[in-house]
Amino acid sequence: MKRILVAGEINVDLVFRDCHAFPLPGKEVLADDFVMTPGSSSMICAMGLARLGNPVAFVGWAGMDSWGDYCVAALRDAGIDTTGILRDETLRTGVTTSLSTAQDRALVTFTGATATLSADDISDEWLQAFDHLHISSYYLQRALRPGCRDLFARARLQGLTTSLDPGFDPDERWGDELFETLDEVDLFLPNDVELLGVTGKTSLMDGLHRLADRRARTVVKRGSQGSATFDGENLLAGPAYPMTSVESTGAGDSFNAGFIHAWLRQQSLIDCLRWGGACGSLSTRGVGGTTCQADAAEVLALIEAVP
Repeated sequence: MKRILVAGEINVDLVFRDCHAFPLPGKEVLADDFVMTPGSSSMICAMGLARLGNPVAFVGWAGMDSWGDYCVAALRDAGIDTTGILRDETLRTGVTTSLSTAQDRALVTFTGATATLSADDISDEWLQAFDHLHISSYYLQRALRPGCRDLFARARLQGLTTSLDPGFDPDERWGDELFETLDEVDLFLPNDVELLGVTGKTSLMDGLHRLADRRARTVVKRGSQGSATFDGENLLAGPAYPMTSVESTGAGDSFNAGFIHAWLRQQSLIDCLRWGGACGSLSTRGVGGTTCQADAAEVLALIEAVP
């Protein structure tokens, strides 16, 4: 099996589900459910990959605090190698609070140590131990972002394949330096909103055409509409799997795990899209991004039941 290194952010999610209303200044509201789960796009993807049976290691920064202890323990309990996690008592681990009602959701995030990891923290000697490098949250990892292209280039020289999920740019500036980075990447995994932000286009097809001349294969996650990528010059659509959804946090990151899992095993593009879609859908069965991630047997059962 391919050895996977995930380089990314570490934070915990505090999920308040079925709030009776959103809180107003000076008021208190009740929630019908609560769960504390490992958060961050990088952690959710790493744990999804491990759940599918892949050997995974994680590199990132966390504070010397209880949130950091919780996240490192969660990764370790998932079978992930945590020897690459760096900790510092001057840092605080990030926290996201999610408040959801039946109609909508609101998030409050303290990024903490998210912007601390840099490309210099990942040596060539460290890369040599792996076969694939995945990075999520390009726009949040502000210390990693300037050296991201060089890190991917170094990984390619070491023989690794690579993947990148940009995440959302909270400043909505997007920028164009990402285009050059994509020439060092094998898989680019935005959702449809991120694709349009990155490319400055207003439609899925225009966004995909804008990136068609880059080295990276772009795979777009479209939620209930499935997924899409170009197969040569034609649009290849991946299925959306019907599921009674409890909560959708991290579904796109679980999609990443499923797609990468199949892609590393050299499965066909449509099968990679099926694995991604199944993993994303199955992850919505519970509250939080990691509580109900699928194993390989569950994914195969869903794909066979809904071809």
